[in-house]
Amino acid sequence: MSGLRLLPLCLLALAACSDPEKVARYPIDPPTAQKVLPDRLGRAELREVTMPQYATAQEIPYQTADGALRSNPDNLWANDPAQAVTQALARQISGLTGATVLAEPWPLSSPPARRIEVRIEQMLPGSDGLLHVAGVYFVTPAGGEIGRDIVRRFDFTVPIADQEPGTIAKAQSLAVTELARRIAQLG
Repeated sequence: MSGLRLLPLCLLALAACSDPEKVARYPIDPPTAQKVLPDRLGRAELREVTMPQYATAQEIPYQTADGALRSNPDNLWANDPAQAVTQALARQISGLTGATVLAEPWPLSSPPARRIEVRIEQMLPGSDGLLHVAGVYFVTPAGGEIGRDIVRRFDFTVPIADQEPGTIAKAQSLAVTELARRIAQLG
């Protein structure tokens, strides 16, 4: 009988630990891009961006001085990170060039001319004050033409002032803009 009396107290204590107002959600939301580059892509389908497991987790990761990746369950991404990066990257490439770049699946009746695949191998908010971004992207003809494939590696950093989740989210948004610029230039 005494165990049944403790159950409500345990449930009350557990509810107090999970205060939803303490949980903060941060978007990957780069500023609206202005057309500054020529359209080298035309109509292109962007496949969902692949990222390392730590970068696709709901909790925002950061690296500590001991090299470990840590996170806090009270600081979450506002959306699935891979989906958010894919959508933002498509918007940024389109905005920078005027091209029609849309995330898969292709929603228009006329097929795309190209397909873009991005594999992010590292998107790490390092303990050194830099967001490290590295990987590879592929641009291929959608119609199966042979010999017109483009493969480019990327490796760059974005400064981050601290390991706060809002700062990390802003740095990742800037990284998406930089990656979009590199893909749009096919460089």
